Amino acid sequence: MKTSVLLSWEIPENYNSAMPFKILYDDGKMVVEVDGRATQKLITNLKPETSYSFVLTNRGNSAGGLQHRVTAKTAPDVLRTKPVFIGKTNLDGMITVELPEVPANENIKGYYIVIVPLKKSHGKFIKPWESPDEMELDELLKEIVRKRRSIRFGREVELKPYIAAHFEVLPTEFTLGDKKQYGGFENKQLQSGQEYVFFVLAVMEHSESTMYATSPYSDPVVSMDLDPQPITDEEEGLIWVVGPVLAVVFIICIVIAILLYKRKRAESDSRKSSIPNSKEIPSHHPTDPVELRRLNFQTPGMASHPPIPILELADHIERLKANDNLKFSQEYESIDPGQQFTWEHSNLEVNKPKNRYANVIAYDHSRVLLSAIEGIPGSDYVNANYIDGYRKQNAYIATQGALPETFGDFWRMMWEQRGATVVMMTKLEERSRVKCDQYWPSRGTETYGLIQVTLLDTVELATYCVRTFALYKNGSSEKREVRQFQFTAWPDHGVPEHPTPFLAFLRRVKTCNPPDAGPMVVHCSAGVGRTGCFIVIDAMLERIKHEKTVDIYGHVTLMRAQRNYMVQTEDQYIFIHDALLEAVTCGNTEVPARNLYAYIQKLTQIETGENVTGMELEFKRLASSKAHTSRFISANLPCNKFKNRLVNIMPYESTRVCLQPIRGVEGSDYINASFIDGYRQQKAYIATQGPLAETTEDFWRMLWEHNSTIVVMLTKLREMGREKCHQYWPAERSARYQYFVVDPMAEYNMPQYILREFKVTDAR
Repeated sequence: MKTSVLLSWEIPENYNSAMPFKILYDDGKMVVEVDGRATQKLITNLKPETSYSFVLTNRGNSAGGLQHRVTAKTAPDVLRTKPVFIGKTNLDGMITVELPEVPANENIKGYYIVIVPLKKSHGKFIKPWESPDEMELDELLKEIVRKRRSIRFGREVELKPYIAAHFEVLPTEFTLGDKKQYGGFENKQLQSGQEYVFFVLAVMEHSESTMYATSPYSDPVVSMDLDPQPITDEEEGLIWVVGPVLAVVFIICIVIAILLYKRKRAESDSRKSSIPNSKEIPSHHPTDPVELRRLNFQTPGMASHPPIPILELADHIERLKANDNLKFSQEYESIDPGQQFTWEHSNLEVNKPKNRYANVIAYDHSRVLLSAIEGIPGSDYVNANYIDGYRKQNAYIATQGALPETFGDFWRMMWEQRGATVVMMTKLEERSRVKCDQYWPSRGTETYGLIQVTLLDTVELATYCVRTFALYKNGSSEKREVRQFQFTAWPDHGVPEHPTPFLAFLRRVKTCNPPDAGPMVVHCSAGVGRTGCFIVIDAMLERIKHEKTVDIYGHVTLMRAQRNYMVQTEDQYIFIHDALLEAVTCGNTEVPARNLYAYIQKLTQIETGENVTGMELEFKRLASSKAHTSRFISANLPCNKFKNRLVNIMPYESTRVCLQPIRGVEGSDYINASFIDGYRQQKAYIATQGPLAETTEDFWRMLWEHNSTIVVMLTKLREMGREKCHQYWPAERSARYQYFVVDPMAEYNMPQYILREFKVTDAR
């Protein structure tokens, strides 16, 4: 950018210093302090077309620590004037604007028109940033290279900047919101009554790097659509008025007709049953809400997607995944969105600030009602809905990540619903965006509205955290205990690469939830995507205990009739299938420590109907998992293949250890090594091959960059006449490996192992 630079970095997973980072620039005259857990920082108020040297350090003194230096140059100021509204607005709410002039001699590759919807605060529209240069454009820039099709329910639920057009040559005028395609980007229709600013983003080639320059913001413009459109999932403050009423009347008519029909049929059946020697068998009365829906309100999609026998689940999933998940896409798109219900309470002015996202609302018929507080309008409202489980109505409450103004409502809901378990499927912040505000005390006691909450215990594990709270209500002597289970291994984008950690988390939740407790409260940020995944998987695992089928399609359809957008993306829908398949195939292999001996004894027995032991069968299941070649990207590059000791043992791209790249050396970030989670810590270990002669320098670089101080070597240098590992350490005197000098300090020959100590010095 012309006045800003976005710096990003990686820190070793086992680097636990609480000391904040400092970024020094402008010859050390400027210092910016950054949180010790942060991995990026936008530096603003820089001069255009100027080179800056940035130093990232945590050094409180000269005694060592992390220190990295990078040089970056800001873009030239080629877009000095702002786009101008020229007064043309047609009946469809489209707005014609004049774009800024650009000097002809600049090496500009292309232009993007970026539209920024303004958010409302206290009835006024406000700009999220003072200028485009203060935006962190990493998400926006990814849209430039992303060629993925739009997913019906996969869109973001928050208003955010988007690219409306791409041009190689910037036109003098442009019409916002004409719904046409420009350079692969859709110029989306503007929302009536929504206020926008926009700017031009220029992409420039500068030697070997790409630079971005922005124009100033335009003045705010408002689209006034004289031909209102139906509500979309991004519109704020609009509801259908006539449509939902007609839909509800229509549904009531259908229900009455069905009840009359069933009543007549029941009377007819009762007359038949009174006949002597009648051979009628008593009918089965289903108690599962999904089964009841299939009988009484089955959608066309449900009719064509019946429950799947678990013995056929693997083949069924394989068919859906063929041709790049084509049938999965078709199946997901066919699920009834279930948006024919009213949400009048969510749309009341007094309740709108309680909704994290304007378009994620609580349907009136399924919303959780709080006890009304006298004299406080809207005090019975919380953005939460009851969701049915397997053979249990209102088994769950799906809700949004709490806002500061709803903390009291959240805990009041927990108290009134007698909830004992909260499932949190998000981090507080992801990609520098607040997804949920911290509604619990970090230590001690906090009072939220009428409820006093005391933190009793915190247990942090590699993929989830368990917090235990004591709850007291004003005016009551009763004490209640609530556990919160926060899953921390869901990636910021997409879904987990494999479901094993999630299934272990879910089993822990189920084990700890008391059988007599109220509904299990589940939330993420909006309370629809990851929340929906958790509920469907949990309900289907319960179904598997009693039946030999799963009904994922039916349960998602049911949930969408209780809360909008449940299971928000196709990837989440696929993840549900993968998780259930793993649960069915592998079962639960977790065993209490006190039962381990008996469990091993059982595994060593020949399985009934098999000629192998349970241990062998379990290992075969592990070996049957397929790894697609697309998971090994860097490992298969020609410049890296010689670094792999064995052609079939390579690191997955998603978990490989990345070295800091060396400028001009292709593949210099690669080493055949993978991060492995421990029980209490993510990336607690690095698993790597025995170094080759060609990779010894990379090995020492990896140890240094990731602050690894212990190496466990589980092989001899040679076994069975073959080299298993190159001797990567000096035996008697110091040796240099690229940047690092390694001095042997001591060697201890123990009965079962050898302990060697080294001093490593960065000689740069």
